Amino acid sequence: MAHAAHAHDPNKYYIPHGSNLPFFGSVSLFVLMAGAALFLSGVGGGGWILLVGLVLLAALFFLWFGTVISENQAGIYNMQVDRSFRMGMMWFIFSEVMFFAAFFGALFYARQLSLPWLGGDGGKAVTSLLHPGFEATWPYGANGPAALGPNEGGEFEVMHAWGLPALNTALLLTSGVTITVAHHALKENKRGILNVFLALTFILGFIFLGVQAYEYHHAWTELGLQLGTGVYGSTFFMLTGFHGLHVTVGAIMLLVIWLRCLKGHFTPERHFAFEGVAWYWHFVDVVWLGLFVFVYWL
Repeated sequence: MAHAAHAHDPNKYYIPHGSNLPFFGSVSLFVLMAGAALFLSGVGGGGWILLVGLVLLAALFFLWFGTVISENQAGIYNMQVDRSFRMGMMWFIFSEVMFFAAFFGALFYARQLSLPWLGGDGGKAVTSLLHPGFEATWPYGANGPAALGPNEGGEFEVMHAWGLPALNTALLLTSGVTITVAHHALKENKRGILNVFLALTFILGFIFLGVQAYEYHHAWTELGLQLGTGVYGSTFFMLTGFHGLHVTVGAIMLLVIWLRCLKGHFTPERHFAFEGVAWYWHFVDVVWLGLFVFVYWL
């Protein structure tokens, strides 16, 4: 690595050396997706294969990001490489926006278009084919003729906004403030404030996950609300679950950035890794606000 840094001209765009990590990443993703498919299909051993895929993916991140950090610390990335990283992060966040847009679109279609259409907007030809007792009301009317859910008769309760979801909203909004304070501290080279407020940010993120885990347990065991509880249950857990996954990834990235800050990495002028994670965390905040309004509140 030191030889590569010595041989590279910092005025030229850095081209990475040959690496086996892309192949390793392909294998990791294949094992992960195969394990997930087998697990969801109820095939024996699928959960273990999924776990192996997760371990391989974590190892990939550790090795690949470690290589990038070493190259950056060696001073072989110029401003053109920095701009490439920024463009890549922007497109990545855009792809995540489209990912959540698909799930929000499914919720909108089921709630605002499909259910009213089945309730009468589609005409008698449609309503005559529905099961007796069908009501075009959200969310209970979308539970289906089999009254899906763990409780007798498929009865369930919705997760109301002004409880645990409101607490989690306050936690994420506060974390958005703390990471902004940390960013300004970094640009002003106030390392003590940077380290404290960045630590507060990922701590708030992990607290959010703890509250969400408690919320899931409450919904699953006491409210009769599960992934298979009609359209409401599936959209609720898919949207909030994928968001929770993104919070997990974001909190881990913040923890890594914090450890790098403790080692003295980043300068007020050059700190894209910090900014990239901050962009991602603000994206997570905005998505949660959409979830709070359209999944919990309305």
